[in-house]
Amino acid sequence: MSFLYKADPVRGAEWAQLFAAKAPDIPFYCWPDTGDRNAVRYLAAWLPPADITSEFPHLEIVFSVGAGIDQFDFSSLPTHLPVVRMVEPGIAAGMVEYVTHAVLGIHRQSRLYARQQQAHVWQAHRVRPASDTRVGVLGLGMLGRAVLQQLAGMGFSCAGWSRSAHSLEGVTCYSGDDGLSAFLARSDILICLLPLTAETRGILNQAVFAQLPAGASVINVGRGGHLVEADLLAALESGHLAGAVLDVCEHEPLSAQHPFWSHPEIVITPHIASMTQPAGAVDLVLENIRRHQAGLPLLGLVDRTRGY
Repeated sequence: MSFLYKADPVRGAEWAQLFAAKAPDIPFYCWPDTGDRNAVRYLAAWLPPADITSEFPHLEIVFSVGAGIDQFDFSSLPTHLPVVRMVEPGIAAGMVEYVTHAVLGIHRQSRLYARQQQAHVWQAHRVRPASDTRVGVLGLGMLGRAVLQQLAGMGFSCAGWSRSAHSLEGVTCYSGDDGLSAFLARSDILICLLPLTAETRGILNQAVFAQLPAGASVINVGRGGHLVEADLLAALESGHLAGAVLDVCEHEPLSAQHPFWSHPEIVITPHIASMTQPAGAVDLVLENIRRHQAGLPLLGLVDRTRGY
């Protein structure tokens, strides 16, 4: 029985050290070194190898090294093969930091003051309390709930939307198609933390932007496929949207000629909002291996019918 890691090799070296310390009885390999392919029972990957069934005929679990699994081609993965999302705590902590920073930057007008500094302009603008800014989060999974808990604790007026009904203390929750319009109408800052599925692809579009209050801002930390880029540019050009913070793009890395780079109201970061921390990831993986061997439910098991 062996474990194979196929993702960033630098982090893979950290995983190897952690496995050696915490699970020395499990042989660990970093791609492209696979050891005996017939012995591979567990695979952690960002993108699984092609022909996974023939390459690793005795594989028992596929672990995603990230919180998302939209990069997986499920048609190439046998239906009996469990796929597990990464739900280690460091992912949520990093996302909370990033989104809080982005929300505060919008709320406290950081880009306006940066432009004033470049122009040598000393001009104060009114400071509004957090309670005057209405934040809405699309997606009430682990990350969405963690972000809302932090922002609500800071005094922001918080709401969340998801496909199914939820209840969160200090947060107004909306659900389904019937609740979306009311949710959007009260979101001065809209944050996308949805999984990318066939239903959510392109959800950040002209129709959604039009239902936001005039002067609203958008933060996308889900996936690039959630955003219709031309619709965002048009909404910014019209003045209906005031700005956007984008950590993800449809095509990464962003091309040098892309208009997002030079747009004065768009902040771009290179998909760094949250990263899996090796120590927490290995602990989670080893716990799931123990659970698998004991016949217990897996943490982060993907429901293929829902796509996450």
